[in-house]
Amino acid sequence: MLKKAVILLIVTLMIIGTYSVYASEGEKILNSDQAAEIIQMKESSKAKVEDYIDKYGSTPYGIVAYVLNIIRIYSIPTCFIGIAVGSIYQYVIGIRKLDVRDKGFALIVTFVTILLICQTLPLIFAIVVNFWRG
Repeated sequence: MLKKAVILLIVTLMIIGTYSVYASEGEKILNSDQAAEIIQMKESSKAKVEDYIDKYGSTPYGIVAYVLNIIRIYSIPTCFIGIAVGSIYQYVIGIRKLDVRDKGFALIVTFVTILLICQTLPLIFAIVVNFWRG
């Protein structure tokens, strides 16, 4: 019963938040500082993509290398949060319930595996593209 109430509350807040964002979207106008910051971020990311294109000598390889680098950067905090949730399931909630303990262990193993893959994939890509490309 409590789970249903929490889910209903979350869904209601999401609907209200979505409505308020779309309702006030027409009223919001970016000031010059915000617009300049967005343009600067866009130019910075374009420059990084161009650096990768120059480094790998091809547009597709450069874009793939850029995307893999972004995945590598953002996978660290995401996987650490997943490992923390799995640890809570295994060591805190799993003390009394064995099925939850197994779920926690499975979460830890999954997120550690995802972390290892996301961290080594850019290295493997760089080695294959730079040394084994014909």
